[in-house]
Amino acid sequence: MKIAMWSGPRNLSTAMMYAFGNRADFHVIDEPFYGPYLRMTGLAHPMGDEIMASRPESGEAVAAQLSGPIPGGKPHAYHKHMCQHMIPGMPRDFMADCVNVFLLRHPARVVASFSKGYENPTAADIGFALQAELYEHVASLGLTPYVIDSADIRRDPEGKLRALCEAIGLAFDPAMLNWPAGGHAQDGVWAPHWYASVHRSTGFAGPEGPLPVLEGRARALADEAMEPYEKMRSATLI
Repeated sequence: MKIAMWSGPRNLSTAMMYAFGNRADFHVIDEPFYGPYLRMTGLAHPMGDEIMASRPESGEAVAAQLSGPIPGGKPHAYHKHMCQHMIPGMPRDFMADCVNVFLLRHPARVVASFSKGYENPTAADIGFALQAELYEHVASLGLTPYVIDSADIRRDPEGKLRALCEAIGLAFDPAMLNWPAGGHAQDGVWAPHWYASVHRSTGFAGPEGPLPVLEGRARALADEAMEPYEKMRSATLI
């Protein structure tokens, strides 16, 4: 089984990669399209040169790798994807060979968190519209686009991970609930900029508090993302 986990930034996505990466039967890969995305857009991201050097493949080469044999002889693979990377021109054929899961987080939380590490983010940077588009693409292939919300995982990690595994036909493994501190061997080179808190963790954090209060441009950005977020959350939520 190959799981393609589709998320936006600052959305429990690294913790989920660690959960699956702590299983003995999974190979994980961290944001494989990041390098091609930066080369195609020319965007200036933190550690951008290092990211492009570490991900030198074209989008087509990445897709071929994801469709190919799973490294290490593992029976399963977990692909941590950022929806905002899947801009026009990025290949999507490999998605037909995957179980596609969409990881949600309330837009206000995403905007508040992402803005701390990336100045003046746009709607394209946080990826909600592309996430909804990818959801529709999976459905158009005759496949089930599974949806899970990070808030629900943080409230009940074992219950939600068990439900996710059951939904996609995978045996639950208790190893998913904890992992060693300090990161994973498959972390992207950008980990020092973005992964500090999850590197200190050994499991999922507890429930979050009240939604952050946003103003001005940040509030408008979160409001714009609410429609695709609510559409996906009301569709096939696990």
